[in-house]
Amino acid sequence: MNIEMQKIGDTEIMVSPVALGCWPISGMTSLDVNDDDSLATLRAAIEVGINFFDTAYCYGANGESEKLVGQAIREFAQSRDDVVIATKGGVHWDLDGGRLNIATPERLIQECDESLQRLGVDTIDLLYLHSPAPDVPVADSAGAYVKLLEAGKIRSVGVSNCTLAEIESFHSVCKISAVQPRYNMLQRGIESDIVPWCVKNNVSIMNYWPLMKGLLAGKIRRGHQFDENDKRLTYEVFQGEAFERAQRLLDGLDGIAAECGKSVSQVVINWNMSQAGITSVLCGAKRDWQIQETAGAMGWNLTREQLAAIESLIDEV
Repeated sequence: MNIEMQKIGDTEIMVSPVALGCWPISGMTSLDVNDDDSLATLRAAIEVGINFFDTAYCYGANGESEKLVGQAIREFAQSRDDVVIATKGGVHWDLDGGRLNIATPERLIQECDESLQRLGVDTIDLLYLHSPAPDVPVADSAGAYVKLLEAGKIRSVGVSNCTLAEIESFHSVCKISAVQPRYNMLQRGIESDIVPWCVKNNVSIMNYWPLMKGLLAGKIRRGHQFDENDKRLTYEVFQGEAFERAQRLLDGLDGIAAECGKSVSQVVINWNMSQAGITSVLCGAKRDWQIQETAGAMGWNLTREQLAAIESLIDEV
C-alpha cells in the first residue's frame, strides 16, 4: 500500500492519514476488551503502515490506554521514531468514576509527566488540551503548554472539543498545530467556522467519530440487535428517525462502495480524508481486523464524481 504521509501543521511531524484512536482499548465503554486483543490491534496498526496513535490521560481509569500504547511501541515498532504519539490532558476520573475537567496549568503539567511515564517515552509528539475547563480560562491552560514545549517534554500542541473562540484564545498564548473536533457525514458543523480558520492558519484537523461510533461502518443496519449494555443506545443518532436517515445514507453508499471495490467504512473514511483541512482521521478499534479494514481507506482516492454523488446522498437525508 502506498501511504502518503501528511504533515502536522507547520511542524516536521509526518503522520499517516488514518490514525488509531485508542479510546476503545481503554475498556471504559467498549464491551469485550482485553489486553491481548488490544495489543494485537496496536500491532496490526503498525504492520499496515499506521504510525499515528491517539490516546489520552483519561483513556482508562488508571491510564490503561497509554500503558498499552507504550508497551506496543516497545514490542512492535522498529524504533520510537517510527511512531507518532498524541495524547491529551485536562480530564480525569475521580474514585467514583465521575469525569473531572481540571485544566489548571499545574494539573496539566502533572498529567503530562504521568503520561510520559505511562508511555515510557521522553517526549510526546502532540499534546492536546482535552477539553476546556469551565472554571479555567483557556488562555491560562495554554500557558502550561508553553512551559511543556520549553522543557522539551512535548513537540507540538493541539486542542480538542473547543469552540472557535476558545481555539483563538489558546492560540494567542500558545501556537497550536492541530485541532481535534467531532466530524463525520452526519455531523458537519465545523465546516462553517473551524475548518476555514484551520485552513487559513495551517492548523491540522484530526477529526474523531468519522464512522459515528460504528454506525457509518455499514454493518449496523435496520433490525440490528444491540446489546442492552451498549452505550451507543444513549445517542440520538441510533434511535428513531435519525437512525433511519443514517440507514438511507448507507443504502446509497452501498452502490459507491461496490463501484470502488471497497467496503462502506473504507469509502466513508476516504471521504473524510478528502475534506478540506483534514490531516488524519481518528479511527477507533479494539480488534486487529477492524484496524486492518480501516487501513484500506488509505492509498487511493474517491473520484470527483463519486465525491459529488456522496454529497448528494448526504443532502438528501
